[in-house]
Amino acid sequence: MHRYAEALLVNLAAEGSPPELPPGVTDVPDYWLGPAVEALVLILSGRDALEPLALAAQLDERRTALFLCLALAVCGHGDRIHASWLGTAFGELAEDAPVTSGQRALWLAAARGAYGPVGKIFVLRKLDAVAVPPQDDQWLRALVSDVPAASGDSGVPGFSSPSGDSGLPAETAPPPPSLEPVPELAAVPEIQRSILASAQLRRLRERCEAITTSRAPGQISEVATGNIWPEAEPLAVLRSLVGQGGPEGPLSSLSAHLLHDVRPEADPHLAALALHVAAPAVKAAAESLLELVRQEPPDEVTVPVLSYQIKLRPEGPDQASMAAAEQRIVAECVPRRGRPWLAYVLLVLAVVVFGVGFVTSLPLAVVGLAVGAFGGFRLWQHRTQEHADVRFVQSRAGQLAEEAEKAVWALHEYARESHERARAAEEDLTELTRLLRRGPRAA
Repeated sequence: MHRYAEALLVNLAAEGSPPELPPGVTDVPDYWLGPAVEALVLILSGRDALEPLALAAQLDERRTALFLCLALAVCGHGDRIHASWLGTAFGELAEDAPVTSGQRALWLAAARGAYGPVGKIFVLRKLDAVAVPPQDDQWLRALVSDVPAASGDSGVPGFSSPSGDSGLPAETAPPPPSLEPVPELAAVPEIQRSILASAQLRRLRERCEAITTSRAPGQISEVATGNIWPEAEPLAVLRSLVGQGGPEGPLSSLSAHLLHDVRPEADPHLAALALHVAAPAVKAAAESLLELVRQEPPDEVTVPVLSYQIKLRPEGPDQASMAAAEQRIVAECVPRRGRPWLAYVLLVLAVVVFGVGFVTSLPLAVVGLAVGAFGGFRLWQHRTQEHADVRFVQSRAGQLAEEAEKAVWALHEYARESHERARAAEEDLTELTRLLRRGPRAA
């Protein structure tokens, strides 16, 4: 019986038709699989399967319904199922209970159109019956892959959680045109949050638009499209039902599956269903982003100007912080210079030697003049260095004042841009809300 069931699954996935049923192969007393296989063969051949179907349902109704739904989907005849089989096979979902492998397999098959519009609507209603927690950060990170991750675990085996720690640096959005002359302003937390929220909201809208407008055809089976079944889970569940599969792997929660399905690289059919279920949470995330964009620019910011912390206000740079920066310029850029004692000593010595030489010896007087000339040179050199230090400090202070004024004007431009950015964000939210209300296409 198990060998025939295994051959049956291989043929269904490859050719869409069952192998010939040997006599007596399904005569296993008190075992649901025999009459279920017989009913499947009769359904695919277009004959009445009521008697073996009733017997299989009497022995194990849930497994029989799950086997028939998945087997018919794999071979491309999902339209032949009875509506009641889906309800029996799927069971009930709960946020605090893991999604079984059978439920996930039916979910995948219905999302890809294996059961037609009726099957997709059935799964949507099952998913809609469960309230999805509106965890804004998780949905943002799942829908927009370049949003920075926080610590956490999605619980879905085989893929990285969108809320897991990626080890990547925090995301930064490109500065708006008003801040390009002074990019340091874009690092101010209040400004950075607003710019980043605007960029995230725009990407969120684009992602939702891509999901809801996708027209990719569903891949049902090799018979229908010439491709192998794109998800291994339905076949794995079938093998497990007929006793050929291994132990069931770790199960995941409903939220974890939904977060997995809305990732940018996820299947568009699964993404459409997941986005429809998570629409309230996604809208809440978009509204929280809009609130960040709408925040007024700060009245006072402190930014590094030429590596000095300057406090900027709309009326201009703070004079106290400017004075403190100028003091730091003097302290850091002007070396400590003592008094030119050597020059003074040489000049005094020159006077003495010259006086003595003038009275006693002319060569000695010439030596005194030479010593005086060298002392004067040393004094002139010291004064020149002092004047150069003053000019450098004045130049640096002037540059500091110029850059600070430029930053103030950039803040004014940013304030004007922020109103336009808020209007654009409102349009993004309006369009995103329209997309979420439209929902996935049933057909």
